Amino acid sequence: MQAARANQTMAVDMQALVSILPGLRWLMGLLIATVIIAALYFGRGLLIPLALAILLGFLLDPAVTRLKRWGLPRMAATLLVVSMALGALTGMGFYLGKQVQSLSADLPTYQSTIKQKLKNLRSLASGPSAWDGAFKTYDAVGGELSAAAAQAERGKERVQKVEVVRETPKPLDMVVQWLDKVSEPVALAGIVLLFVILILLDRDALRDRLLRLMGGDMHIATDALDEASDRIGKYLRMQFIVNVTYGFPMAVGLWFIGVPGAILWGVLATIMRFVPYVGPMISAVFPLALAFAVTPGWEMLLWTLGLILLLELISNNVIEPWLYGASTGLSTLTIIFAATFWTALWGPIGLILSTPLTVCCLVTGRYLPGLKFLEVLLGSQPVLDAPHRLYQRLLANDVNGALDLTEDEIARDLPGKPSAQDKAHAVVNFYADVGVPTLQLAYKHHAENATAEHRLRLVNGMEDLLQELMDDYPVPSTPAPLAVNLRGRVHCVGARWEVDALAADMAAHSLALHGIHATSAGHALTATLGPEETQDWADVQWLVVSAFHTQPQSMVRQILRRVRRRYPHIQMIALLWNATPAVLAPESLQRMDATAVCTSMQEMLLRMQQLISPEQAAQGYLPAELPAGDDARVQFLQHSGALSPAHLPTYKQVVMKAANAFNVKYAQVSLVDHDWVHTPGSLLVRPTETEAQPGLPRDISICSYVVRDGESLVVEDVARDPRFADNRALLEAEVKFYAGVPLKSKKGEVLGTLCIMHDTPRIMDSDEMHVLREMADDLLDVLREANKIAPVKPAES
Repeated sequence: MQAARANQTMAVDMQALVSILPGLRWLMGLLIATVIIAALYFGRGLLIPLALAILLGFLLDPAVTRLKRWGLPRMAATLLVVSMALGALTGMGFYLGKQVQSLSADLPTYQSTIKQKLKNLRSLASGPSAWDGAFKTYDAVGGELSAAAAQAERGKERVQKVEVVRETPKPLDMVVQWLDKVSEPVALAGIVLLFVILILLDRDALRDRLLRLMGGDMHIATDALDEASDRIGKYLRMQFIVNVTYGFPMAVGLWFIGVPGAILWGVLATIMRFVPYVGPMISAVFPLALAFAVTPGWEMLLWTLGLILLLELISNNVIEPWLYGASTGLSTLTIIFAATFWTALWGPIGLILSTPLTVCCLVTGRYLPGLKFLEVLLGSQPVLDAPHRLYQRLLANDVNGALDLTEDEIARDLPGKPSAQDKAHAVVNFYADVGVPTLQLAYKHHAENATAEHRLRLVNGMEDLLQELMDDYPVPSTPAPLAVNLRGRVHCVGARWEVDALAADMAAHSLALHGIHATSAGHALTATLGPEETQDWADVQWLVVSAFHTQPQSMVRQILRRVRRRYPHIQMIALLWNATPAVLAPESLQRMDATAVCTSMQEMLLRMQQLISPEQAAQGYLPAELPAGDDARVQFLQHSGALSPAHLPTYKQVVMKAANAFNVKYAQVSLVDHDWVHTPGSLLVRPTETEAQPGLPRDISICSYVVRDGESLVVEDVARDPRFADNRALLEAEVKFYAGVPLKSKKGEVLGTLCIMHDTPRIMDSDEMHVLREMADDLLDVLREANKIAPVKPAES
């Protein structure tokens, strides 16, 4: 009995401990943050020079590296680059000093102009205005208060004023004071210079020490350092270009206007723009003040002000977005907050260093799980993907926000002048990538956290959203050529719940946008599936049943059995959004007895196109159509020299590198001819090909799709893609995964593809696709050098 009580008490204590753990984590995080901020503040004497030196090291290291590649020792290259930088700064300082001295000598000549303009401004200010009555009332009240205060002071004892006259400092004291003021910046400059030289000399060793300190996974540490270096280096380079494109037109414009010291103010504007927000305002004050003082009229001041505003508009709205892009990865609010934070800690130097330092914090949060919150707080990328954002808008009953998000997602897929087909593809992609995943979230949280109000908001909001899309993107009046094979219509229904019915509405709209006559019930089927629900199904040829249930086998069999009892001619496609591998096993699919089972919107569309086309259904796969201008493309391929046997070692080397880099079983270079796909050096050897002519017919090659579209293609699971599931070439080779990128010249001619394949399904992320595109570009560079092929076109991101 006592043991049971002790166990119960221990369980209660454990529950209490678990309940306070989140609070303890927050307190620990606040304590660590406080310690770090205090260390940054009190250690600024050492940290500021070190941070400045690292920043300058980013700027100077590319020049040192270039000289080292040219054969100069690193010590000599470092000293040469630092000496040249110091020489340039010293020369600029002397020149600017002379400019300042010249301006100082001319300033007394502007006194009369300044006095006259100030006098004119005072006369304008002293004239009658609409506020005169208010000012008189204010002066009267102030006078009464002053009189009352003076009367109260008369009775008090008068106090004699004492003036303290300071002793005139001696020359030696003046020198000491001057040295005190100069010594700190000189010492700071000396420390920074020493740190810069040491960093440039020992860069590799410092990097290795940082990697060792970071510990853990060497891959993650390397990626973190590389990303921080790339982002900061690109930011500094782009900032320098932006500043020059601002300062040079400033100097030229001021020279044409006639403002004295135009070159000085252009250089000052270039330098001060390194200081965020405050720098441009400070650099604008001096030319404006001179334009005010030089001439009696106001034309020069107005021209100078217009020049500055024009340059600011062009720089902020054209040049900076064009050059920066996402170089830092910081949001605008983060940059403003970082400038305030680092200025409070380190003063003006902290303002200059705010962006690079915050970039380091962002990269740290991206690669260290414990500091993931830094990426969330500081990054410019959305912290929620599109399905989660749409789900949140619907839960908040923000239908207008959901509609705005929907339009933005669809517009992102549209070209500049979209056709009706482009719009149809964009809407279907939205349903596949955002709409259905949003409903999957709703299904997942249906019984966990969602209340009745949440469920009602989501259903009503999604219904409004779908109705808006159907109104904005109506179905085409002309049916698709394949639709002539339909004897009836395609009807989409939800198996049991409202989310099933909403997904069925999306499926029906997608089919209709592709020219296939499709309808939807607008509500889910009941468990009994009474006659009143199916009374208008006589003309239905295909029934698409949408289900989010993870184990829908019995439900699908029940629906199919009851439907065929009344309409034996109806064929059914089961659209199972959350099907597990066990549900998709051959035995399970056979027991369901559906004509086809699909797991995505794209698969359903492709499968339907295949099923209603007798030719495609007979051959079991969908060959790619020939692209426009294919004859010219083939002629370009044949005259490019890419088919020469001399390139076989190059192709073998590339495919071996690709297979090793992506850890796949097969890789190949496919050169797509008129009716044959050449695969020199391929790791995939087919039983039907010969050593003299390796390859396969074009109509069964998956690479022909890449050539047709001129874009990358990823098939994560070949068995789930109706275009390739029954392709005999892929079945013989047991290929379950494919990813290919086009080998495209600058003229836009597609020679073929560089592709990788594997015998199991897998996922290919955007970073891996970028690497594959770079490998394709490198291969084209080699071919261009050997055969003088047209320069490679930059890879699409």
